[in-house]
Amino acid sequence: MSVMGEFTVDSTDFALHHALSSAPSIVVEIERLVATTQHRLMPYFWVTGEEQERFERTFSDDPTIRHAMRVDRVDDAVLYRAEWTENIETIIYAYVEIGATILEATGTNESWDLTMRFDDEKTVSAFHEFCRENDVEFELDRLYEQNQPMASSQYGLTPIQRKTLVTAYEEGLFDVPQRTTMTELAEQLGITQQALSKRLHHAEKNLIGNVLTVGQVGEGDDADSG
Repeated sequence: MSVMGEFTVDSTDFALHHALSSAPSIVVEIERLVATTQHRLMPYFWVTGEEQERFERTFSDDPTIRHAMRVDRVDDAVLYRAEWTENIETIIYAYVEIGATILEATGTNESWDLTMRFDDEKTVSAFHEFCRENDVEFELDRLYEQNQPMASSQYGLTPIQRKTLVTAYEEGLFDVPQRTTMTELAEQLGITQQALSKRLHHAEKNLIGNVLTVGQVGEGDDADSG
């Protein structure tokens, strides 16, 4: 059975550290990684925050990526495609050498939160040993066997939407009375209250659309029946 690991990695030991340091309000969410035949990794990543233009201007000076290209924009988030360089040893090793998969990755100028899937415990040990030998600092937050589908893929949530919902739930935003406010939660997540409101709105819409809505009501159906 595959093993899931949740890690916190210092931003200096992972991707886009230079770009993130120049724009502290930015949050990066890796959507997916594509491995090429030349053992190169091409990430697609969403960027949110108030300093997006400054963040983009630093791409050429960031040693961890090259050939960065804007792909799409949705509301206040911009999607980019780039290519990791050999400076991202942990990612290259995890993909090419041991076959681990990065399922979720969210980064700020301080740290990255990673969720990785390993084939077995031996693979986890190999990854840990590699990080130790290469002085890559990380904190293991959780290690467990995967026995059910990831919520993000099962319910149509992006990783950042899932994290926002879970954090809001754990901090008591949905409790009555509330144990936290939108302002406090936005500060904890490092985003504006407006950005938090949009994330929650889109996450709730995806949940309803993928869980509660089976099909649309036809014109001849009684929408109030049942």
